[in-house]
Amino acid sequence: MGDPVNPLRIGLVGAGQISGAYLKTFPQLDNVRVTAVADLDPARAEATADTVPGARALTPAELLAAPDVDLVLNLTIPAAHAEIALAAVAAGKHVYGEKPLAADTTEARQVLDAAARAGVRVGCAPDTVLGTGVQTARAQLDAGAIGRPVAATAFMVTPGHERWHPAPEFYYRPGGGPLLDMGPYYLTALVTMLGPVRRVVGMSATPQPTRTVGSGPNAGTSFPVQVATHVTGVLEHADGVLSTLMMSFDIWAGQLPRIEVYGLEGSLSVPDPNGFDGQVSRFHASRQEWTPVPESGGYRGASRGYGVSDLARALATGGPHRADGELAYHVLDVMESLLAAAESGQAVEVGSSCARPAAVPLDARPEEQ
Repeated sequence: MGDPVNPLRIGLVGAGQISGAYLKTFPQLDNVRVTAVADLDPARAEATADTVPGARALTPAELLAAPDVDLVLNLTIPAAHAEIALAAVAAGKHVYGEKPLAADTTEARQVLDAAARAGVRVGCAPDTVLGTGVQTARAQLDAGAIGRPVAATAFMVTPGHERWHPAPEFYYRPGGGPLLDMGPYYLTALVTMLGPVRRVVGMSATPQPTRTVGSGPNAGTSFPVQVATHVTGVLEHADGVLSTLMMSFDIWAGQLPRIEVYGLEGSLSVPDPNGFDGQVSRFHASRQEWTPVPESGGYRGASRGYGVSDLARALATGGPHRADGELAYHVLDVMESLLAAAESGQAVEVGSSCARPAAVPLDARPEEQ
């Protein structure tokens, strides 16, 4: 199971907007195959299943019980992540979910503990860090290309998703906000490159008490904001590197870098971690200019779903998978700790840690490693 001869059979739960990205990727990968689709809206499940050869539409309960589903791909809204994951684990299925792993660390730990007892695996987005962008940057850092890292910055600014999303309310309820929505991309990249985080300080704000839907049938409808929409903080990594983070739904535009890493001998510019590739650039003290770095790590041409294929490979070989539950849990713990620090005005120790995932060699295929 999980190899090209016996591909991992996937049951997709939640046929919403992000499901299309996964379904576009899976036909490119030999070790995974979608066999079932479920959604609270049966018509949407049917319409999605019709686009996938060999897949059928089921109710969520039917999918969880289906003998031809090995892994549940959990693409529901964040508030339902733990419920679906726990049900899948109870049914003896592996789980791979969209980020965050759960609405909070209490639920997330329940999922991981249940999976450990059941002997099944948990994976979680983002898998963007498996692409050539972040992996090339990691390869540079591992090779000492800018000397010992001492600091990093990570910035994500936007005026808010309500401008384009027809039902954006969940982004502004508990479990949403810029940190929990977009932070996993940036924090997973930082942990992949620089290792886990041990302590955080932060501040947050909610400048706009309401937002207005900008498109779709509910355009013009206002709704309340229940979470911080601008969060900034400093993360102390276990090896002493200090990362400055800013996540905002309150800024129209900026010329800030997505991610930069600063070492004793130079600096590294890292592309948008919400994508899989992009140009990495390096500034070195000996050359005194920014120069492009050739791709030197990562899955070429990767897209959403490569983390599932990497998990399938790990099942076939018995090794670890990279976009794993403990990494996702640590990232969620860092985000919770940062929000707690912002509320208390005090530094907060991060209770969890995680192993730094194995690097992805350049030109590797997830089903062949």
